[in-house]
Amino acid sequence: MTSPDIPVLQARGLIKRYGNVIALAGTDLDLMPGEILAVIGDNGAGKSSLIKALSGALVPDDGTITLDGKRVSFGSPIDARDSGIETVYQSLAVAPSLDIASNLFLGRERRRKGILGSVFRILDRDAMRQEARRQLDGLGIMTIQNPGQAVETLSGGQRQAVAVARAAAFGSRVIIMDEPTAALGVRESRAVLDLILHVRDQGLPVILISHNMPHVFEVADRIHIQRLGRRKAILDRANVSMSDAVAIMTGAMEPQDGDR
Repeated sequence: MTSPDIPVLQARGLIKRYGNVIALAGTDLDLMPGEILAVIGDNGAGKSSLIKALSGALVPDDGTITLDGKRVSFGSPIDARDSGIETVYQSLAVAPSLDIASNLFLGRERRRKGILGSVFRILDRDAMRQEARRQLDGLGIMTIQNPGQAVETLSGGQRQAVAVARAAAFGSRVIIMDEPTAALGVRESRAVLDLILHVRDQGLPVILISHNMPHVFEVADRIHIQRLGRRKAILDRANVSMSDAVAIMTGAMEPQDGDR
């Protein structure tokens, strides 16, 4: 079990260059056990590159990433997933024509036992739907009643719930959420925020990337401010105002020494 004083996921000195453009200029990150860490920053601050490095979507030019205190190297998102890091992207990455259960097990399909599965490769749809129902119930997602329902028939918030349920089902160490409420209305955003809190309460630490400051201040435990490719500050949400966080993010104010 990870010590509460040791980060579950840690990055040190990550650097990523694209020609003359420096996306990451030696940035750090610390995700502690059982917390929601919000990552905020202006466009071009390096948030996307940081998250891609942590999720295996890009390989940094320099720096280190450790998971549970052990150094890791991700060459692809599959490597990160195999290590227990799941990412819910803003684009959702769901297959609309497939049903909910098939989306939850996309790339991890369960097959029938015996020769039907090993030779004929027949999927065990009943088992997948039963497990999908269990995952949805476990996360308190009560607006989806039928795991066999096509995703294309769901609302935006329900589709996001499916993506979060998939991450929670297979993310054994960390869940990263990239702008999960960006395209949602007030009511659906509320449901997704509750879902994020539920995931955290189940023991999974969450990295939340968001431009929505009220949402950040509602659910985050700490706030990582990314600026010009580096971590500018790390703030305790309970001890900072929203206006001060925005001022630090934009460069209008310098963080206190204890917040660096």
